[in-house]
Formats: sequence, C-alpha cells, structure tokens
Amino acid sequence: MNRRRTDFSQFGTQRAARGGPFAQSWWGRALVSSMEKIADSGRIARGRGSARAGQVISYRIAPGAVVGEVQGSQIDPFTATFTLRPLDPDTVDVLIDRVRRAPGMLATLASGTVPIELGDLLLPTESGDLDFGCTCPDQGWPCKHAAAIVYLTAQRLDTEPLVILTLRGLDLDTLIRSFDSDGADAESAPDLDDYFGDRIELPPLPRVEFRPAPDDLTPEPLRKSLRAGGVEEPVVAAALRELTATYRILGGR
Repeated sequence: MNRRRTDFSQFGTQRAARGGPFAQSWWGRALVSSMEKIADSGRIARGRGSARAGQVISYRIAPGAVVGEVQGSQIDPFTATFTLRPLDPDTVDVLIDRVRRAPGMLATLASGTVPIELGDLLLPTESGDLDFGCTCPDQGWPCKHAAAIVYLTAQRLDTEPLVILTLRGLDLDTLIRSFDSDGADAESAPDLDDYFGDRIELPPLPRVEFRPAPDDLTPEPLRKSLRAGGVEEPVVAAALRELTATYRILGGR
C-alpha cells in the first residue's frame, strides 16, 4: 500500500543531524530549553528520538504555528502541530521600545539576526504560551510527534533566527515600519555634514559563542581508531580531554 505524503519539503529540513545537540545557536537551544521546562519531559525525550530518526516527513512554518507530518506506528503519517501564542499589543510595544532604545538593534534585525536581548519577550515562559496537537491517539502534552516538530523548528532557528518572530505572530517588515521618523529610524538618516561617515555609530559586532570542535562531533570514530591501534581506554579518554583543551586554547579560552 502506498503511503499518503503531502509535499511540504520546500518549507524545511526534514531530518535532524545525527549525533551532537539538535540546535547550535542561542535561539535554537533556548527554544528547546523553554519547551523542556514547560512540557512533559518523558515525551519530549521520545520526540527527540523521532526527530533524530528522520520520522518527520515534512513540516512548514506559518505565523504562530508549525505543522508537520510525522511517521508513526500507522501506515499514514500523523499531522502534528506546535503553536505559540501571538504577542499581545502591550508586549509588542515593549519590544519596539527596547529596539528603539538600543543603537544598532534595528539594523541587526534587518540583517536577519535577532538579538538575544529580546529573548525574554519572544520565548515562551509558561504553558499558556504554547500548545501542541496531533492526529495520533496519544493524549500526552506534547505527544512525541509534536515534540519532534519542535526540535526541527529549533534546528531551523540556527540558520533562520527570524523564524522566532514568525512564531510569535510578528512580521519584520511591519515591525520596521512601526518606527516613526523620531524614533529608531533616525539612526539611519544620513548626516549631510559627515559625507564619509566618520561620526556614524556602527552596530556592535556579533557575539560569537565559543564551542570546542569536539562538542559538535561524535567521538566514537576517534575512539574506534585509537582502540584499533591497541590504545587502552584510559589513554583514549585522556587524548579526548587533551584535544578539547587544545581547542579551548586556540579559541582563547
């Protein structure tokens, strides 16, 4: 029997990376952490396994929601949803004011990066901020299929951090237009007396988070290679520690 599959492939990566953490960026890790604090931890762990096994056939992101098809125990895939409550007008005003008061933050958003200083406004902090749904018979909150969708959404934030705005019902263009000429837009107005821009206040450089290379890699191939040469396990463990320390030194830590 042929399986019915809806083609949402253009909307997102369907398989999580094998080995290592699901999300590398601050926003991706923060979304996972927020969910793990609010929802059923056991089902979340099973959802992580489903995402890593490639059971998420496809998913798409829309304002306030992520909808995906996840293969389960039945022939047809289940339709799972993950929704975030749109920000209320008062919170949007606070966000706009925070952006307006921070030099360069509007330019940072326009470049496709979301400053972590907006995390407390954009991330879910209580169970009422998010919800899950699925066509599977599991009544858990969330079921493993919905949890798998969240993990892939977090992975998507690594490359497209503006997705967090979409999930909270915000549109970047609309947000930018909300700034009047007396507010943050004034920072981008040209200074006719400063033709070469000597007095322009540039936005701060992005903060790069240090991660030793071994943190993003699985150590098993290295362990296997060393063991094949007759190296004992204590020596293998010491080699991995020394390698991590070397990378920290190279990173200036």
